[in-house]
Amino acid sequence: VTDASMAGQLVDVRPEGILKCVDGRGSDNTRMGGPKMPGGIYAIAHNRGVTSIEGLKQITKEVASKGHVPSVHGDHSSDMLGCGFFKLWVTGRFDDMGYPRPQFDADQGANAVKDAGGIIEMHHGSHTEKVVYINLLANKTLEPNENDQRFIVDGWAADKFGLDVPKFLIAAAATVEMLGGPKNAKIVVPSITPPQIVSALRGRGWKASIVKASTMSSELKRVDPQGILKCVDGRGSDNTQFGGPKMPGGIYAIAHNRGVTTLEGLKDITREVASKGHVPSVHGDHSSDMLGCGFFKLWLTGRFDDMGYPRPEFDADQGALAVRAAGGVIEMHHGSHEEKVVYINLVSGMTLEPNEHDQRFIVDGWAASKFGLDVVKFLVAAAATVEMLGGPKKAKIVIP
Repeated sequence: VTDASMAGQLVDVRPEGILKCVDGRGSDNTRMGGPKMPGGIYAIAHNRGVTSIEGLKQITKEVASKGHVPSVHGDHSSDMLGCGFFKLWVTGRFDDMGYPRPQFDADQGANAVKDAGGIIEMHHGSHTEKVVYINLLANKTLEPNENDQRFIVDGWAADKFGLDVPKFLIAAAATVEMLGGPKNAKIVVPSITPPQIVSALRGRGWKASIVKASTMSSELKRVDPQGILKCVDGRGSDNTQFGGPKMPGGIYAIAHNRGVTTLEGLKDITREVASKGHVPSVHGDHSSDMLGCGFFKLWLTGRFDDMGYPRPEFDADQGALAVRAAGGVIEMHHGSHEEKVVYINLVSGMTLEPNEHDQRFIVDGWAASKFGLDVVKFLVAAAATVEMLGGPKKAKIVIP
């Protein structure tokens, strides 16, 4: 299944959420916004062959250092042996897969995690999971629902902690099988993969390459809720709150993708963006007033007609007034376009910031998924916008 089909269920990983077990039952801890791995942090120890208490404590501290709350769990009927994954591990059910058993029991493991700053979670109720979700979207997760249970395995988290990903996924599947769980899985993937984006752009005559987020650690910034959800435009601005997501035309990108053409629809989108933790905006510039947004001008004048997008039923001034009336911000750009490259950022919850002295277009592709857009159409429209505005046909696809 794709991220677009899971809109409304996938959430951004939150630093206060616990890195918890894949278990779908109810819990005494409601901070469900962290990554899900079999047995919580036991999955990391298991995959690496770490079997000592000291090694477990080091993993607990490592998880915290990487921005998550480490945890293991028990349940109300079996105490700390209520974690099925740990019970399988400690009783040798993974022996034939080459995993050494832990040199500690469930209580000792829990105490070590707690001593190193982790959390002990207690589950309740019976297992009634119907499906296993294997989520490959970095920095996204699903949240358990004890009334509609599912196992949730955040496969991307294995990569974040440098684990052997195939072994991690095989161990997760074996766990479900040995516990008698459902042999029914849904693999959550992006609507389009980075290599497919590169191929599509090259087919349009672009130069395109993939870059790892680790090579851009000084430039990628965590999205700031005070930052405006703004246009991809690389020019200077009278608004310096650049920490929000970047989409063509700001919130116009959402209306455009959904086929929303009315002022009331635009106001609804403005309020929706605010409800999802961002500051909604559209922009003009100092030479063309509100028609200074190239994306909106292309949309309004029918340049997207042959792509099946209906034109807006409002002009640039009316659109700006509607956004402002619904609580949004109007940004004004200055200077000339001198963008040299287009960054298409697929690292969820992260963004780049414009620099008017070293301009680049910045397209936060992950934001399309957050708003339930058709991601392929969103990216094609972004590329077409750059082309029609005479921008650089050179892209860097930023991946986790």
